Amino acid sequence: MLIAAIAFVVLLIIGVPIAFVLGIMGSIHTMSLGNPAFNLVIIQRLFDQINNTSLTCLPFFILAGEIMNAGGVTKRLLGFIRELIGWLKGGMAYATVIISAILSSILGSPNAVCSMLCGVLVPELRNDGYDDEFTGSLVAASSILGPIIPPSTSFIMYCMLTNTSIKAMFVAGILPGILLALMFCVLIAFYARKRGYKKSVDRANLGRLGRNFITALPALLVPGVIMGGVIGGFFTATESGAVSCVCAIIASIIYHEMDWKAMPKVLLKSAVVGGGILLMISFGGVIAWSMTRSGIPAQLTAAITSITESRALITLIILIILMIGGCLLDNGTMAMVFNPVLFPLGMAIGFDPVHFGIMFSCMLTIGYITPPVGVVLFVTSNIAGIPFRKLCKQIWPFAIGAILVISVLSFLPEDIVLWLPRLTGYSG
Repeated sequence: MLIAAIAFVVLLIIGVPIAFVLGIMGSIHTMSLGNPAFNLVIIQRLFDQINNTSLTCLPFFILAGEIMNAGGVTKRLLGFIRELIGWLKGGMAYATVIISAILSSILGSPNAVCSMLCGVLVPELRNDGYDDEFTGSLVAASSILGPIIPPSTSFIMYCMLTNTSIKAMFVAGILPGILLALMFCVLIAFYARKRGYKKSVDRANLGRLGRNFITALPALLVPGVIMGGVIGGFFTATESGAVSCVCAIIASIIYHEMDWKAMPKVLLKSAVVGGGILLMISFGGVIAWSMTRSGIPAQLTAAITSITESRALITLIILIILMIGGCLLDNGTMAMVFNPVLFPLGMAIGFDPVHFGIMFSCMLTIGYITPPVGVVLFVTSNIAGIPFRKLCKQIWPFAIGAILVISVLSFLPEDIVLWLPRLTGYSG
């Protein structure tokens, strides 16, 4: 394992794409087990890990997000949300969180959400008098709702690695997403009072609100159709991906902003992004198999449970590992490397797979905004032109608030966290 770990660090430092880093690490570790027959398993695991029809929802959701991104959705949502809550102090900041939550339920990716928010909302926030460090940190923090509010690519990756129900994970992600959004709103209220952020509109106007609601309705219906269909049992989580693409196309037709000549580029970008994630899942299967074969998860579980059998203390240890790892490694790497090790430990102390998946995936998601490797911070800095150091300084209240929310959910009884999934048929 030492040779594989060294190779992993060296390859990351020299800038090898993460999917290939995972593949090389898994292959080296498999070959180090000393059985030549295991080398054939590498190819077998590559194919078996992604030979699952449930994974087809992943490229569908990515494609739907790209179509919505090019279809003028954010502008319509902004107009409606501004009229809805703009009369509050800090109204544009609240609008940022709400729009991010809506986009997250369509896109499922923090980078995609961040790109859309930076392009439309950052100029609006600046015009309303918000300072750059708060504007950038708010946009970055709001973007992490993407991998939490379903549909979520992080949840799909977790489910593929652990054979957990995608539908149950999607439904279970609703509560953490809402609580995180509320936590961000509490922080906004504090800063709005402290820094004197102004209203976005002087007073509520029902006429303008109604007109903007009708304009934004196609965009608002997309997440409703997706999650309503899944929860109501009208279609599976996989089928919801295809439905989301149809809804995205219809919304784009209504808004007349989609350049249909650019559709080949949209399809190509979706294929590249989706292919990269599938490649990571594929190589992650090799790592999971080799670690399990060498007994690393069992050894770690035995070592920790020999020190303490307290579920609360072991949960705290897992949270600390994920929090530190999220500051140093990107989300995909953390998922592939730590899932095979920590998932068996979680099961050994009595976690339900969906409850553990919420804790695991959400803690990794927070890593998108924690320096020094906060990917979304770099995206925000590059697109919005805000110095990275300013974002690192201001982001911590949002990051700490998010960590507190997920930690509380981790220690709550599973009956609370799993109430919604069980209401929709989950039997865990």
